[in-house]
Amino acid sequence: MSDAARFASRTGETVTAFALGPLEARYYPGAVTRGTDNVDYKFINGFVDVGELPCRTALRQEIATRTVALEDDFEIVSTNLPGFNRRLEFSGFWHRPTRLSRWVRTRLVAPEAGRYPFRLATCGGVHVFVDGVRITAFEPYTRNEAQETELVLPLAEGGSDLVMLVEEMAERDTNYFAELTWLGAGTLFAEVPGNADGQSLEMLMDLARAIRPAGIVCGEGENLRLVVDRPAEAAVTVQAKVRQSVHMRHLPPLFEAVSTLENGGTQVDFELPRDLPDGYHELDIAFSLGESHISRHIAFALLRDETPHQLAGDLAARKKAGLSYLADKGELRVGRVLARLALGLDFDDGDHAALDDTLDAIDTRRDCSDFVIVPLLWIYGEYREALPEALRTRIEAAFLGYRYWMDEPGNDAMWFWSENHVLCFHVAELIAGRFFAGSAFANSGLTGAEHAVLAETRLERWFDAIEAHGLAEWNSAAYYPIDFIGLLALQHFAGDGLKRRAETVLDRLFTMIALHAINGVAAGTMGRAYDKELRAGPLSELAPFATIAFGTGWFNRGVAALPMFCTGDYRPPDGLGDYVAPPSGKAVCAHYVQGYGRAAQLALYKTAGIQLSASIDAAPGAKGHQQHLADVQAAGHPMARVWVNHPGADDPWGSDRPSYWAGNGAMPRVGQYRNCCLLLSDLGEAPRLAFTHAYAPLAVFDEHIAGPDWLALRSGGSFIVLKATGPIEPVLQGPGAGIEHRVHGKQTGWAITVGELAGANLSGVAALADNTRLSLDDSPLGLLCEGPFAPALRLDYRDGLFVEGRHRPFPTTSQTPDIGWLAAAAVPASN
Repeated sequence: MSDAARFASRTGETVTAFALGPLEARYYPGAVTRGTDNVDYKFINGFVDVGELPCRTALRQEIATRTVALEDDFEIVSTNLPGFNRRLEFSGFWHRPTRLSRWVRTRLVAPEAGRYPFRLATCGGVHVFVDGVRITAFEPYTRNEAQETELVLPLAEGGSDLVMLVEEMAERDTNYFAELTWLGAGTLFAEVPGNADGQSLEMLMDLARAIRPAGIVCGEGENLRLVVDRPAEAAVTVQAKVRQSVHMRHLPPLFEAVSTLENGGTQVDFELPRDLPDGYHELDIAFSLGESHISRHIAFALLRDETPHQLAGDLAARKKAGLSYLADKGELRVGRVLARLALGLDFDDGDHAALDDTLDAIDTRRDCSDFVIVPLLWIYGEYREALPEALRTRIEAAFLGYRYWMDEPGNDAMWFWSENHVLCFHVAELIAGRFFAGSAFANSGLTGAEHAVLAETRLERWFDAIEAHGLAEWNSAAYYPIDFIGLLALQHFAGDGLKRRAETVLDRLFTMIALHAINGVAAGTMGRAYDKELRAGPLSELAPFATIAFGTGWFNRGVAALPMFCTGDYRPPDGLGDYVAPPSGKAVCAHYVQGYGRAAQLALYKTAGIQLSASIDAAPGAKGHQQHLADVQAAGHPMARVWVNHPGADDPWGSDRPSYWAGNGAMPRVGQYRNCCLLLSDLGEAPRLAFTHAYAPLAVFDEHIAGPDWLALRSGGSFIVLKATGPIEPVLQGPGAGIEHRVHGKQTGWAITVGELAGANLSGVAALADNTRLSLDDSPLGLLCEGPFAPALRLDYRDGLFVEGRHRPFPTTSQTPDIGWLAAAAVPASN
């Protein structure tokens, strides 16, 4: 046996121990073509079959005739070992069509010489070589849809070298992976080649599996402390790199430092610079020991002040305060330039840099360039005389050369199909067309006036859809700010008809924000969610809209749309204050529908101290995407958030859609009655992950008590109780330590109850949780909840919620929230 690191795979397990070559990425656009306008304005949450883009057509032509020669002398730059993913995964986000390839290798040692079966899965292409001989090329290239094939590998006595070329055609968010599953009998071993010794690699991988921030949030004056579970067996060099936000990823890191995890140590500290902005930051970590190198990607929250600010003055004063903050501390994007120009500040180097990057995004048609062309049009429309003449000329050329819709010539990877992108493209086309009515637009060949007519017709269809169906991306902390880009620009620049329609939708959005914001945090169930919003609290880009609109909360550096809100004259509806902060002893309840086909039936229960919301009857059993279906946020701490989901991916720090924490691998049946929410999951016969789990970060709650099948939490004067149909297993190590609580089984049920303590202590609540009965009923499948917190509830997997034996259908079909008031549910002091 060699001294290489050796890892076992048993029948049905995957091979993930590989030495990795460099990731090669090259721009690969294909031929310029006109796409087909296939948007039907029936927006859904999930991947849309958009047809084949020019880059993929070019790729298919290339692979039809090429010959791939084995490269077995590639440089080994890193190592992938078993731990946080059953795939060999390189997924990510590329804003332009990008051809990706990576050579990887390992040595497979079978029980004896022979031909052995494997299963190979990928969305892209994988070429397989064994002992220098080409075995197969599996090249489905089905965008983000995994395909499988079975193959037989000849393995020699003592082991055979396996080399694979793993390729993908990246079109924005890209599932780039290979998953090789051992189907043979007995145990297969994988030995990682290279100069790294096995003991060092195993230790580094153990560190990479466990590494996590020491706290839920990093505060004022604190170092970024990363912790592991077992002491390091040698001094390890740890490099940390804070990446830019997803739209700025091509720019240098915000922060980069090197530290040492000492021999015997379990923590490593990084001193954060004062100019590192508050935010939910992505963090690249590289562990090194001699020739051994392992990489890991995690994230952390930086919030220097956990107390929400109270803004003085009226809406105009709060808008002015927001502009001043963004002009000084906003991200170096086009929105910051708008804030500075609106305040009459001199054009500076940061403004030049931001506009250079914006123009590059537009000219090269990076995905999401529609998000920046609209605020650039606002700048041009209001402040062009403040711009240097040469820059103004560049901006005009960018507007006249852009691709405003998919049926124009192009070979980019811009996404035209979701409701937020559709809106921004149409708004950009309308405003640019009106600004340059008599000019010829180089890409389309149309005049500006012709573009404006097309855009107005398209916008009417968008508003027809949203007014009829509501938003597929309801309440989304990621996508409401993008909707605001288009809607605020229309409210500012459009004619009376579209302006009125924009104001109507803006009023609806701010009403929903008022209902779901609590103590400055934009929370609640969402149509589309990411970890970076769910775990960010007040650091999401939506939160400052609530801060300015309602006077309580935080500012942050997000500038996608907030400067447009602060600069414009739109005012949210009057009378939303009680929804934002219900009076003492009162609870606001709301029910309304959002999304095409009533995709979301939304229920809300909220007091001044606690909020519970859910999306009801959301396609139980179906594969989820980014729907966040049940959410609790307490007012006592901005990070005091709780939810339950079925993980949609292996890696707790991954970015899949659904991911480990955002969305659901298998959608549950959900029901909510006042302050109690039930979730019932049927994961099928062979779930990839046979458990559901709760996110509940214990450290940010004032108190918690755990029982065998329940968890009680206190934040200020409010409580949350999680009850499950099986033992709740707290995760004690790794990324889930202190935040993750699992219930195993193919069928699981949860009850989430919230309320006020009213003088009681958490021990009294815990006693009530212990006396609650939550059980599964399999004839038909249902979830029964009986106890002191609520009347007898049954959640039928097929028919929905029953209260005291009577079916309780969702009470409305309207998008306008049906709002009522109740006495706040409370546990009296006698308990």
